[in-house]
Amino acid sequence: METSLHRQLKEYYARSEARYEVPVDGFRIDVVNGKILVEIQHGSLAAIRDKLRQLLKRHTVHVVKPIVARKCLVKQSRKGGREKSRRWSPKRRKILSIFDELVYFTKVFPHKRLTLHVPLVEVEELRYPGHGRRRWRRATDFEVEDQQLTEIVEEVSFRTLGDLCRLLPENLPSPFHTGDLAEQLAVERMVAQRMAYCLREMKALRTVGKQGNAWLYEVKRSAAVA
Repeated sequence: METSLHRQLKEYYARSEARYEVPVDGFRIDVVNGKILVEIQHGSLAAIRDKLRQLLKRHTVHVVKPIVARKCLVKQSRKGGREKSRRWSPKRRKILSIFDELVYFTKVFPHKRLTLHVPLVEVEELRYPGHGRRRWRRATDFEVEDQQLTEIVEEVSFRTLGDLCRLLPENLPSPFHTGDLAEQLAVERMVAQRMAYCLREMKALRTVGKQGNAWLYEVKRSAAVA
């Protein structure tokens, strides 16, 4: 079933002449703005990888991949019931979370007909108690009824390698290793490693040696200005 969040994002990215749920080349497209196909993808980008490869042969496609920056958890007495409590989830996500998805998307992006829109959103998630369908369910288990958009905090669009490279720190040494990248971005090294992997596979970075066990990278000039 379509969530409120999915519907709200379709309406947000639709133009006045937009058509919804349109069959195109054997696929159902969320929004068609003139000649531009718009796909809203909450799940993994890997799930639409093959679909996009087919569509991009003939069409311009905009993929909207929302990142939930903050989530308010709304506990209900039952499905569709009264609200019992609400609290903010301690989890926070930022724009660099897009590399969690691009790991599976390096053979698709960049493409001259593809634009990736990444809205950072705040949502309310409506929950109600689970029904104990599994023996190992705990009393605190729940079902998600819906997610509703409350705010778009920021929007970032990526069309070229240069757009992605702008997420690299300005004062990054050359060459650099993922420890340098993690320190400059104030993130865990695993995040920096994922970022470096994606940019290397997309041909934005090249390896130029090693420092101990760490690979050294340089940003390709062609990618930085693309």
